[in-house]
Amino acid sequence: MEIGAYSFGDAQRNPDGSLRSTTEAIQNLFAAIVHADKVGLDYFGIGEHHTTTMPASSPGALIAAAAAATSQIKLGSAASIIGTDDPVRVFQQFATADAISGGGRIEITAGRGSSVETFPLFGYEMSDYDQLYAEKLDLLMNINASTTEEITWSGTVRSALDQLAVVPRPVKGSMPIWLATGGNPGSSARAGQLGLPISYGIIGGAPHRFAPLAQLYRASAEQAGHSADSTKVSVAAMGLIAPTKKEAMERFYPGWYNLNVEMGRLRGWRAPDKRDFVAQAEAPGAFYVGDPDEIAERIVHLHGYMGHMRHFLQMDLGGLPQEYLIESITLLATEVKPRVDRLLAAK
Repeated sequence: MEIGAYSFGDAQRNPDGSLRSTTEAIQNLFAAIVHADKVGLDYFGIGEHHTTTMPASSPGALIAAAAAATSQIKLGSAASIIGTDDPVRVFQQFATADAISGGGRIEITAGRGSSVETFPLFGYEMSDYDQLYAEKLDLLMNINASTTEEITWSGTVRSALDQLAVVPRPVKGSMPIWLATGGNPGSSARAGQLGLPISYGIIGGAPHRFAPLAQLYRASAEQAGHSADSTKVSVAAMGLIAPTKKEAMERFYPGWYNLNVEMGRLRGWRAPDKRDFVAQAEAPGAFYVGDPDEIAERIVHLHGYMGHMRHFLQMDLGGLPQEYLIESITLLATEVKPRVDRLLAAK
């Protein structure tokens, strides 16, 4: 199984709780990706967010930079908010990163986005949410599947393309495109029907409750005639690894608290309650917070339900100190991943 990390960027905090610069957050994220490659992590995803606390607003730019500074790790968006972006520009940015990487390490994950800030930011209406996503995903897939640079496409949410060049092409002709979802059954069926791999973002509740969705996805793909090779499932979750469970809990909780305070202000979430955090951070909760043994066992346990081929964690949130993120990435690559491999091989 591939083991990885993802991030939206994470602004550090001063001792008085005030935010440090978004510039520093991007520099820290870049350093974390380079470190992840060095210690042997399989995958690093960059999510698109547009807030002062999570400022990774341009996954394509970061991935292109990381492609030049790494040699092995797969890099992707987690996710690109395709409904409020231009699929032509997204494809061009990621194909450029693919060329820089040497080919075969760059992926696009197309999501509808739980972060609704992109709609007013880029001048779209929330009422067009579904149509924007459906048509722009279709355009992105058409560009990726094309055997030539010249693209012809028409729809209602964007101007048509009539034999217009979209360049560069990926080194191997195309790139993996994943569909991201937070657990919508319609999205699982859509991914299966389109023959796209699917990435489940699980941020609350017992992760194994997503098993029926993975079954729906695979059944939809089979019904549409897609091969088993094209049906891949990945799981994105929140968590942190430390030498001991106690250290992991103490390190992750302040960031979780800060995130929930911010989401309460932006989206009306209720005030954070530590009992909720503890419930999510203990099996079978959604958070993978613990020592390497616990995290490996929990990933393998979920694999029994989901059959997923990639499990990746968001570790930096709410101002997690950079040294804790770097240590967690190291433990994920050097301690958790070997344990997962051994446990799966023993099944």
